[in-house]
Amino acid sequence: MKFAEVLLPVPIPKSFCYAIPPQLDLELVVGHRVLVEFGNRKMYTGIVSEIHQKVPEKYDPKPILEVLEVEPSVLPSQIKLWQWVADYYMCSIGEVLNVALPSGLKLSSQSFLQIHPHFIVEENLERLNDREFTLMSYLEKEQTIPYTQVGEILEIKSPYKTIKNLIEMEAILLIEKIKEKYKPKMEKRLRLVQYYAEQPHLVDKLFEHLAKKTKQEDALLKYLSLVPIHDDHLLNYHGVNKREFLHVGRPLSPSSVGTMTKNGIFEEFERQVPRFELSAADKVQPTPVLSPAQQECLEKTIHGLNEKNVCLLHGVTGSGKTEIYLQLIKSVIDNGEQALFLIPEIALTSQLVRRLKVYFGDVLGIYHSKFSDNERVETWKGVQEDQFQVIVGTRSSIFLPFTDLSLIIVDEEHDSSYKAHDPAPRYQGRDLALVLAHMHHAKVVLGSATPSLESYYLAAKKKYAYAGLHERFGDAQLPEIKIIDIKEKRKQKKMMDDFSDDLLHELNNNTEQGYQSILFQNRRGYSPYVTCDVCNWVPSCPSCNVKLTYHIYRNELRCHYCGHKEHVPHTCVSCGSTNMKTVGLGTQKIEEGLKTHLTDIRVGRLDLDTTRRKHSYEQILTDFEEGHIDVLVGTQMVTKGLDFGNVRLVGIIDADSMLYYPDFRAHERAFQLLTQVSGRAGRRGETGTVILQTHQPKETLFAKVARNDYRNFFRKEIKDREQYHYPPYTRLIKLTVRSEKQDLTNQASEKLARLLVNWLGQKRILGPQEPGINKIRNYFLSEILIKLEREGIDLKKAKGLIQKAILQQKEEKAFSRVWVSIDVDPQ
Repeated sequence: MKFAEVLLPVPIPKSFCYAIPPQLDLELVVGHRVLVEFGNRKMYTGIVSEIHQKVPEKYDPKPILEVLEVEPSVLPSQIKLWQWVADYYMCSIGEVLNVALPSGLKLSSQSFLQIHPHFIVEENLERLNDREFTLMSYLEKEQTIPYTQVGEILEIKSPYKTIKNLIEMEAILLIEKIKEKYKPKMEKRLRLVQYYAEQPHLVDKLFEHLAKKTKQEDALLKYLSLVPIHDDHLLNYHGVNKREFLHVGRPLSPSSVGTMTKNGIFEEFERQVPRFELSAADKVQPTPVLSPAQQECLEKTIHGLNEKNVCLLHGVTGSGKTEIYLQLIKSVIDNGEQALFLIPEIALTSQLVRRLKVYFGDVLGIYHSKFSDNERVETWKGVQEDQFQVIVGTRSSIFLPFTDLSLIIVDEEHDSSYKAHDPAPRYQGRDLALVLAHMHHAKVVLGSATPSLESYYLAAKKKYAYAGLHERFGDAQLPEIKIIDIKEKRKQKKMMDDFSDDLLHELNNNTEQGYQSILFQNRRGYSPYVTCDVCNWVPSCPSCNVKLTYHIYRNELRCHYCGHKEHVPHTCVSCGSTNMKTVGLGTQKIEEGLKTHLTDIRVGRLDLDTTRRKHSYEQILTDFEEGHIDVLVGTQMVTKGLDFGNVRLVGIIDADSMLYYPDFRAHERAFQLLTQVSGRAGRRGETGTVILQTHQPKETLFAKVARNDYRNFFRKEIKDREQYHYPPYTRLIKLTVRSEKQDLTNQASEKLARLLVNWLGQKRILGPQEPGINKIRNYFLSEILIKLEREGIDLKKAKGLIQKAILQQKEEKAFSRVWVSIDVDPQ
């Protein structure tokens, strides 16, 4: 008898052995999705990772219930990548599977009710009360109903007692009903019955028959004009899109077409269609011609990839890195291979896809989290079947089933959005792209105007190739950056709320001249918090140790960590005062203030609050691109790779707020954000202007941003990293200990730290210490930071000791309600 090792989406660090029934023996291969029972009547979709004949010693394996597909959805190379992720990022392979496999390829198991086959309702009426009879009558009609609908049917909140009684009298059964989530997109089509298509002379008789039926005659004429069966009767096989046939061009009567279908003239059928078809007009343009500087950079990149396999493309904002990417991708397509174009944010996809699809047409696929389950499965299958040679996507697209991957481009490689946080695996998309490329023998281009210190350091050490592009495309110049001293402006009474007179003047002038502007503030909401003007009481989240953020449009206070909402208090809970005021500023407040001071300007906002719906990003960016918005206010979303030719002015409202995070990367992130948002200005023609508002005009980092002086910034920052033993000179692993009791969290973290010090040494362990926000969702937090040298240490052994320490502590009864999350290479 054969057995299969099956990976399940559960946080347990192993696969599970199942017996292969004889009827499935020949069809089952590694990578197949299978339906299995796990635990007590739980059904899961699993992935077969191995087939063998080793009989488990400690238990009798359950059988695989069903193979869910003919061709396997997962490739052996993907399982190998999942295992690498699980090992490196110290999580279970089940957690990796759960993230890697789109939800549409996983089955959902839900409890359903049905009548017990031996129970006859008419013979048991005396045993049933009114509610039980109502439910049984409903079941007789519907056969099965979801458990979740019972309360709705009986119009009660808790139907448990009724269900329990019926189960005890053996009137109903509770079953697990499995639903396949993925459904292909089907299109209704219409065609002439084949009898007429194969004998066109009969169509003339058909016209005679329809002579007095004008509407039906019109329908037949329209069909023949669209599908010339007299030239080739095989064209009839594909027919026409029914909806377009009825409504596009000269509209037809649906009832007349319906009558013709009933009478055997037309026939309806369905055909599976792609969810994102591209029009034929979008497939004709050749890739753009490069400038001499771009051509030189392309040649350096190709040479570097041939030597090192990884090349850092360091190009200033607006230099035309995307055009170089296009040339590299084109060469991959011409060779019949696949390319992956990674971007950090969903916000970038709409603009980038519009640019790419005119060059690559139907071979371009898209993959990101705002897609529906069905759309993601469609892309997944399209990659596996070689329908898509180019994929544009966020970090999750690394897990797609590539069969012939040749090139990976990681655009804006410095961006922190490539790092996944909760739940596990907490992987770094940029780093995982390098691993994926190594497995496929592919090349990697890391592109950025402000590279991460780690990537630039590896390029400086000749581990990566380097290609620089230090001038903007065409005649465009880098923007002029003006540093405005807010303190001095306030003394001179030249600040209007949070806007300096210079910024308002430039915004007004820019708009009057027909140009657009971007305002950047790295905090959403109206105001960071509300406070009492008398006693300084501040409303806080009951579940997290944070102040609630004020959102003016819904007039509510909101926690950005757990989602808690409450009404804005009119009186102080502490002292009863009615003098409540807002403190600080977010994007909503800037938007409101701008409308107050510049009443004729059209203002839009791009942040997490305005982009929750599926197509919100695209709509806001399209409105801005088409000139319906004069000033776009936004958070980090406006800094990332967006290309708008009409933007001449960028305003940075509060540059200081980025400098003082308790994080060794704070200055690096500030330099990157400020440089990136500045780079949105003046990308075509006239030189742009950046107004940078600060309380510290002499801060050296702002001067380096103004000069676009990345090299000197790097030199200073890398010295600090070396002195204090931070990446790229060390590897970091952060352990976050959490429980519902603060004392328990502290005790557990101190015990864990002592174990780690004993096994790894005092110098490698920092903490435990409470993070800045020490309570989230009713859990108290404590952190331990582990620093491991890059050289001269057995990394696998060190990680094994860390996991052993966590397990040893978890086995103590006192710490059974304590959880530890592991973050390898935290950001």
